[in-house]
Amino acid sequence: MKIHEYQAKEIFSQFSIPVPRGSVVRDAEEARKIADQIGGEQWVVKAQIHAGGRGKGGGVRVADTPEAVAEIAKEMLGMTLVTPQTGPQGKRVTKVLVEEGVSVKQEFYVGAAVDRANQCPVMIASSEGGMGIEALAASHPDRIVREWIDVGLGLPAFQARNLVFGMGINPGLMRAGTGIFTQLYRLFDSFDCTLVEINPLVVTEDNQLLALDAKIEFDDNALFRHKEFLELKDTDAQDPLEVEASQHRLNYIRLEGDVGIMVNGAGLAMATMDLIKQAGARPANFLDVGGGATTEMVTKGFEIILQDKNVRGILINIFGGILRCDVLAKGVVEAAKKVAIKVPVVVRLDGTNVEEGRDILAQSGLDFMVAASMADAAEKVRGLEVS
Repeated sequence: MKIHEYQAKEIFSQFSIPVPRGSVVRDAEEARKIADQIGGEQWVVKAQIHAGGRGKGGGVRVADTPEAVAEIAKEMLGMTLVTPQTGPQGKRVTKVLVEEGVSVKQEFYVGAAVDRANQCPVMIASSEGGMGIEALAASHPDRIVREWIDVGLGLPAFQARNLVFGMGINPGLMRAGTGIFTQLYRLFDSFDCTLVEINPLVVTEDNQLLALDAKIEFDDNALFRHKEFLELKDTDAQDPLEVEASQHRLNYIRLEGDVGIMVNGAGLAMATMDLIKQAGARPANFLDVGGGATTEMVTKGFEIILQDKNVRGILINIFGGILRCDVLAKGVVEAAKKVAIKVPVVVRLDGTNVEEGRDILAQSGLDFMVAASMADAAEKVRGLEVS
């Protein structure tokens, strides 16, 4: 689960990681008032969306007066911000963060992530923070310092010092730097995060370390231990169908194709998406109903697929292990009776109670194309009238 920059900075403050003074607002007049309260001679207005590269898209701007802050906020709020990470469709801005301006002397990158290859957390640092960190990782990996963490020990002081030395921070800031790394890892570990990032961590003109940006992503599978963070989820920033699916314990991601899919299991979902591509079409979604899906969940999943107006055909591909084929078939039939189906539907079933499932589909009186195998499903998808 992703949260916004302003929310991440509030958590940073709880862990004594220094951040600029600021506040999030939803209208231009609020923005002007916040600038007045902060004081100073310069302010930064930052669009709050779940995507990086905001500065390149015009989502981070500097103002010299409170009136300019209000004007920038008015322009940003309601705009569709397109960045390298949003795709061409962009994301709508519904709130902005107004912060004090900071005179920057040096920028760094600091982060904590899960290294899946080594099956442990890794702390990452670089002397070249800012918007180009992704390109730097690809072109000059030698400029990035890494320390792999033993979860039983946490982050020892010597590893924190290695990171600070590797970044090239002034020795006078060694204690402050190691403190930030130590607290960053504490946050990462305490809240079951998959990513915690400061980009950039800056040295100011008065020789202080400050987290100018903040990013936190929580492991969805661990949120039952951190229910206080559920209220931080911004459903306005999510696709409405994805929000609806999550409320019914369905794993749904909308894509840009025109063939809807429903499967049980992430591996089967990936194979099914490949099958659709090989058939010359494009998947419209990723929908995994899971091994323990009920008839109601299957029904809801089918309804969600059909709400996507881009869907011109559906492939349901189920291997009956924990989820029996007859349960799936009942759910599909129930959903089909509730929703006016105007697109062709291919159903491929195999596994537990497969014959019962096929009988339910055959006796439903509905026009399903039942595939006998994956190869047969591919042929039937190839024959769908999709763009």
